Amino acid sequence: MIEGVVNAAYEAVVTLPVQGPAGRSREVEAVIDTGFNRFLTLPPALVAELDLPFVTSGRVTLADGSQASFEVYDVTVLWNGQPREVYTYAADSMPLVGMLLLDGHDLNIQVRDGGRVLIQAGE
Repeated sequence: MIEGVVNAAYEAVVTLPVQGPAGRSREVEAVIDTGFNRFLTLPPALVAELDLPFVTSGRVTLADGSQASFEVYDVTVLWNGQPREVYTYAADSMPLVGMLLLDGHDLNIQVRDGGRVLIQAGE
């Protein structure tokens, strides 16, 4: 189970430990974005700090319908206490948790400032 909170901007936020291949790790606060159909985004400075391995470049369609190119990297996320290797897009924004990272899980959000965010393995 992963717990988080709804902040004053009405963003559902969770804290996730992320790790690079050399064992460097960091906890990041990430916003759950149900409109993002990939795994995760991380800022380029954090990608460099963790020395994440480059995988490929990819194009995505943004919420406004425009297209953007992003570099894709491998990262390990501690998800429910278990290491999980996923792809992350390097993006100049707050880290985002996408729907592929949530796949197979139930998401419950109490939509109010200070509301509880709960991610549990699905049945």
